[in-house]
Amino acid sequence: MSTEKPKRRPRYRGKNPRHFSEKYKEHAPERYAGDVAKVIASGKTPAGMHRPVMVDEIMEVLAPKAGELAVDCTLGYGGHAVALLSALQPVGRLIGLDVDPIELPKTEARLRTLGFGPDTLTVHRTNFAGLARVLPEPADIIFADLGLSSMQLDNPARGFTYKYDGPLDLRMNPQRGRTASALLASIDEPALAALLLENSDEPQAERMSHAILQAAVSTTTQLAAVIRRSGGDEDSVRRIFQALRIAVNDEFSALDAFLQSLPLCLKAGGKVAILTFHSGEDRRVKKSFQAGERSGAYSEVAQEVLRASSEEGRANPRCLSAKLRWARRAQNPIGYNSLGISRDR
Repeated sequence: MSTEKPKRRPRYRGKNPRHFSEKYKEHAPERYAGDVAKVIASGKTPAGMHRPVMVDEIMEVLAPKAGELAVDCTLGYGGHAVALLSALQPVGRLIGLDVDPIELPKTEARLRTLGFGPDTLTVHRTNFAGLARVLPEPADIIFADLGLSSMQLDNPARGFTYKYDGPLDLRMNPQRGRTASALLASIDEPALAALLLENSDEPQAERMSHAILQAAVSTTTQLAAVIRRSGGDEDSVRRIFQALRIAVNDEFSALDAFLQSLPLCLKAGGKVAILTFHSGEDRRVKKSFQAGERSGAYSEVAQEVLRASSEEGRANPRCLSAKLRWARRAQNPIGYNSLGISRDR
């Protein structure tokens, strides 16, 4: 038996931990289930965790059945995946995709401990734009949650939050591409203004682009402070961070590629559901589904967007901007040439 004494947790100032790295109970929810439950009951999301959005609505729309093949294109913390995997058993399989090299191993380990082995769950570290390359056969169900995960949002080192100071990074995959600060160092005012308008409908795009580039910001709190000093409110801060994140990760191009390949990734009669969190994403999904219905690729699509219930909104404010749309692949699909989709894998 080991004679080593367990290491004491790092001490923090004050009665309660304030910083992300100090919230040891929330980082080990299996050891402090009661404390984590209290955080959730208060309407907050525990640090380092993610509460899946609109699970009941998604399960009702997709109606997964035992033995089917499903794809979770944005595995995240694994909340939606657990619901899907449970419904697919026995025999059913789930393919999980995620581009984040930091969080994906944690999520896979978490799902393995729940009993989902390699015969049931296959995980790929890739962007959902490459779904067709990793899918062994058309799927019965495809799901994508396009929102930012709470694990990424809560960690100041990732640069997604402006609550605490951190590097202005904003990359989903910090091993690739350039950071948001590098983007700002290489762009001019007209291009930045256009980016803010296109990616987040920022009404003060020109004024904000001038202020941001004049300040030469490199951290999250610096950027938030410049926006506020220039007349922006909290919505302006949120929109500008969103716009930069979309640009850094080339999110719209990835979404367009994903939407284009979707019909051929679904079996006849299969269903896809996509959860979006801002107007730019929702417009693309809506128009793609409508175009697919006109071309004959989809037999039906959601006519109205689905939203989280008022109860869920009170319990988890991060779900308030969520919009859910779905489509069903036609039994005898036609018109793929009009969609510009190649059958080659």
